[in-house]
Amino acid sequence: MNKFKYFLIAGVAALGLSSCSSDFLDTAPTAETGTATVFESTDNVKIAVNGCSRVMMNQYLGTQGVCGEGCIMMWFGNYPGADFYVNLPGWALLINQNNHDTPTSQYTYYPWYYYYKLISNANSIILHVDEANGPDAEKQFYKAQALVYRAHAFAMLAQLYCKRWVDSDNGNSPGLVLRLDESVGDCPLTSLKDAYAQVYADLDEAISLFNASGMDRGADEFFLPSLEVAHAVYARAALARCDYATAATHAKAARQGHALMGNDALLSNGFCTHNSEWIWGGYSATDQTLYYYSYHAYIAYNSNAGNVRNYPKCVSKELFQQIPATDVRKQWWLDPTYVDEEGNVQTYPYTASTGLASNSTQLAKNTRAAKPDLLSNASVYAYMQWKVRCNDTPGVGELCIYRSSEMYLIEAEAEQKQGHDAAAQAALVALNKTSGRDPQYACTKTGADLFNEIKLYRRIELWGEGFDWFDLKRWKDPLVRHNPNEGGNFLATLAVTIQPNERNEWRFVIPSRETDYNKAVKDGVITPVGGGLE
Repeated sequence: MNKFKYFLIAGVAALGLSSCSSDFLDTAPTAETGTATVFESTDNVKIAVNGCSRVMMNQYLGTQGVCGEGCIMMWFGNYPGADFYVNLPGWALLINQNNHDTPTSQYTYYPWYYYYKLISNANSIILHVDEANGPDAEKQFYKAQALVYRAHAFAMLAQLYCKRWVDSDNGNSPGLVLRLDESVGDCPLTSLKDAYAQVYADLDEAISLFNASGMDRGADEFFLPSLEVAHAVYARAALARCDYATAATHAKAARQGHALMGNDALLSNGFCTHNSEWIWGGYSATDQTLYYYSYHAYIAYNSNAGNVRNYPKCVSKELFQQIPATDVRKQWWLDPTYVDEEGNVQTYPYTASTGLASNSTQLAKNTRAAKPDLLSNASVYAYMQWKVRCNDTPGVGELCIYRSSEMYLIEAEAEQKQGHDAAAQAALVALNKTSGRDPQYACTKTGADLFNEIKLYRRIELWGEGFDWFDLKRWKDPLVRHNPNEGGNFLATLAVTIQPNERNEWRFVIPSRETDYNKAVKDGVITPVGGGLE
């Protein structure tokens, strides 16, 4: 079924600026139309909302891997993190965070470009939906969905381009360009506090409108925002803002009705086909695929894309070794060890410096026998991942953006930060033991030890889903990778340590494609919008 009948609203500028170069703007999908047509009826508005979902699952900039939300997860969450290894020394610029202060870099401007494109489409819906012919309930519902898109985009921009909250002087550091209308002229920089105030205001209004409308998305419309999606976006944003009471409240609300997936799904198609645990995702099918540009074409172990066949994605050896043997999630990765007849743990031979196990090795032979869907010409690496597969080649797979596992982990962290250790322990037990992931799991830790336990299980549960770098930044933890001689499995060129105060404090600078044309934005100069959160 063709789910993506959609409108992208004509006139939407790449960075909110009409004067950007034409080659930069020529990346818009072809299904565009004017605002008069879009807002003739609520039926058309629904299609426009669907278009926002398409923005999140589209290819941009003529570059493989630049695929909407999936690119944010892979390039900005996974690659520069501490637990995601891939034998790509040529990508060291991105993986080692060497581009944060380069305003002309593609890595610097892509998230800005992508999220402001999403914001621009959402703004048009928010501003014009009330003009459409149709039931008031539908207008309320579609406006609520648009508000969620905008809130998600601003919240992600804040994590990428702003200081971590703990270093922001209670939010008084530079924030974002809060473009809330259809203007394409100058728009000043606000504070981080005001940016989060806008996210909160959008989500408060969205929740109110969802409830007032009495409507919900269709049973199969996991790719569209809903009431629980609004709560999930709220929970993630509040956690980044260190607003722990708010984060816990919305995490609990977001996971209602989204039961954790069972172990069969965890070990098969739980990350390429939506299930009960998914709160919000991105649609993909064989007839609507991004081919070699997609997230799954960069990570799915059974993809025929060269980026996967030649460079499979692997977990950090040091994280893998911390996973209990009783935990089913340990099966997400290729364990190169075995127990010999005397009961001793041995390691199959492989190239330690890279992780590659050549076809002649026993590890490669055993792997191909155990994984018949692994392509015959795919490389085998120690600690390569089995968590994410694709439904069809080269990279057809639905994209999970928010799921209830994350909400349990947000709840655990937020409760622990408030000194509610028992509630945090209960959330961890629900995720790890009650779900069946590890029937032997128990948690009696408190204080700092409990916080470290929560961090460990975020790293395990959410591996490969784009959280690694964002979590390290939020926690103000150093990024530490070790090479094989140091007990790790990273290439020597990628085995680096990066402190929280290095690499521009882990902030991407505002790209020159914004500052060159938006003269109201000056480095470090903030224009308050008022009403910031206290």
